[in-house]
Parts: sequence; structure tokens; C-alpha cells
Amino acid sequence: MDNEPLSLPQYEIPEDLQHAIAVTTLDRLYNWGRRSSVWPLMFGLECCAIEMIAAQTARYDMARFGMEVMRPTPRQADMLLVSGTVTKKMVPAIIRLYNQMPEPKYVVAMGACASGGGPFKEGYNVVAGIDKFLPVDVYIPGCPPTPQALIAGLIKLQEKIDKQSIKQVSWYRRKTKDPNYVPVPILGPDLIDPRRNAEIKSAAAVKEG
Repeated sequence: MDNEPLSLPQYEIPEDLQHAIAVTTLDRLYNWGRRSSVWPLMFGLECCAIEMIAAQTARYDMARFGMEVMRPTPRQADMLLVSGTVTKKMVPAIIRLYNQMPEPKYVVAMGACASGGGPFKEGYNVVAGIDKFLPVDVYIPGCPPTPQALIAGLIKLQEKIDKQSIKQVSWYRRKTKDPNYVPVPILGPDLIDPRRNAEIKSAAAVKEG
């Protein structure tokens, strides 16, 4: 809804009242507010973070999209912007931050490393993409992506927000357990995802048997 009037197009409002009245839906109004005030939690890991910082300068003016407020705490953030190489040692910290973010929350993978491991994916300590552990909403390709590519990715996120409905999103449903909670992986000789415990035990039993 960027640069579009908030009012629904099928309703005609007298010209003298167009600046004072809007005929719209609750979904459209809610999404209009959220898309225009997404506060990122910057999580720079490698060289992609330099381009992320550059995108915050006056030359690119991210304030046009309501995303200029980089938050220092996950409690105040709506979007986790992961940029750079994700190592096994860093994954538990990223997931802890994600779990502390209030709903609704989004994840953006910036660059080849955060999206799929990049040129370092064969490394013994590198995770081939943060989507192995977190639900990623937008992937931004590049090594590193330019500030323009980052802005294009954020616009894609806004378009995704526009299509959401309060009736369907999980954070408005009454549940005893947070459906978006991600268990923190166990870091030992390797990184173990608790969600795969049954699969790991089954494979171990087959090997021993």
C-alpha cells in the first residue's frame, strides 16, 4: 500500500472530506500501520553488515519506509536482520534473541552466507543458512548485497505484511504455547536441534541394531 490511499477504492468520499475520513477494513488499517513502522534488530556478523550500515545513511534514506530505528534490544524489535556468516556457535544466541522478540516478528536473511552458507558453507563451523533454524520471510541475494538490494528486500517484506489478515495470523489465536517458539540448539561437539531428537535417536538405534 505504499503511496496508496488508506481508503478502499470502491467507496467514493466527497473531495472536501478525503483528508479527514477513510473508509477501510481493520486488516488494511492494521497492516498499514505495521508496514510503516518495522523496527529492525540488526545482527551483523560479517561484511554484509557494512552494507547494512551504509543503507542507514542519508544517501539511501531508509526512513522513507519507517525502518530507520535500529533497536539495541529484541524486546523493541519487529524484524531480525541477519547479515553475514552464521556459525554454529552463534546460532543459539540468534535464536534466543528471536524468541525474545514480540509478535508479530519477521526474519530477513541478508546475503549469500545468511541465506545458504555462501562461500564458507563447507566450513566445519558454518551453518548453511539461518533458515535451518528460523523461519525466514525474505532472502536478499548478494555477496554482499548492495544497500539498494537491502531496501528492495525490505519492500518485499512490506508487501508480505500487506497480505496478512488478523483472522489468520498465529499471534492472535489463543494458544497455551507460542507457535513460533524455537528451542535453542545444544552446542557440543556439533550443533543439535532439539526438534530432531526423535530422528536422531531413531537413526542411532538403527545404527546400533
